[in-house]
Amino acid sequence: MPPALIKTRQVFFVNLKQGILIVSGILLIVLLYCFGPTISETKPVMSSAPKEVLNFDIQSFIKEQAVPVTIKNRLKLIDDSLNSTTELSQKIKLLHTAADLWKDSLKKFEGYAFYSGEAAKLDNSEKNLTFAAQLFLSGLRTEEDAAKLNWESSEAIQLFEKAIALNPENDDLKIDLASCYIYGKGRNGDPQQTMKGILSLLDVVRRDSSNMKAQLVLGVGGYVSGQYDKAIGRLTKVILNEPGNIEAMAFLADTYAAKGDKPNAIKCYNILKKMVNDPDYTKEIDERIGSLNKR
Repeated sequence: MPPALIKTRQVFFVNLKQGILIVSGILLIVLLYCFGPTISETKPVMSSAPKEVLNFDIQSFIKEQAVPVTIKNRLKLIDDSLNSTTELSQKIKLLHTAADLWKDSLKKFEGYAFYSGEAAKLDNSEKNLTFAAQLFLSGLRTEEDAAKLNWESSEAIQLFEKAIALNPENDDLKIDLASCYIYGKGRNGDPQQTMKGILSLLDVVRRDSSNMKAQLVLGVGGYVSGQYDKAIGRLTKVILNEPGNIEAMAFLADTYAAKGDKPNAIKCYNILKKMVNDPDYTKEIDERIGSLNKR
């Protein structure tokens, strides 16, 4: 996994201020905590056919978690209330209460995202749909489990599509939706999904080539699909316009590495270390550079 895709879920459980604001309000955490960093040692290769992906059952996941008795009783009371009430506002309130328990007490991203998403679907406001969709997008960007990645991607896509239906002219929502295909469905081995995201982004940049958010995700799409020269062009353009964009620099470094351009990869990794300025991240990048030097 590229250093740009650092674990982000702890943002909801540790401190929302410990991070860097990137694509459409998603937090990219550069201080690494309980999950730790991972960097890919292999080139991203798009298979000719999508891999068969197991389904992630969120209900089974919730039932299987070891939950303290007090929290378990509160969650059961919420479930019972959800089944008994027909008032929409009350259901939404109960779902948010459950989401907060999974976030604050249980510190489980999956439960927090699920209940937030269900509340947003009932509320059906652009604001809440977008928040929940970006929550799933932040999770799928760093997800390593194929089944969870598929689930998170599907949920995010559904939520973004509902938000776009309410505001069809919002390019930010369209870029985030395309990101779900590139960071999510496409990364699970389906090149058609990656191209779906890329084609959607191309529509945006044709109308506004200065949209650096779209250019960044297009660069990531080029990296994921193995179109390294195109990725380098897009990512370089983002960095020229946004010199402090850590994610763009991280993917540019990884793209050079995947292409076999060691000097430029190492140059970018060293710049990245200065940009992030975190000992754990520096150690991870140094290991990556050491691996490149051995090739």
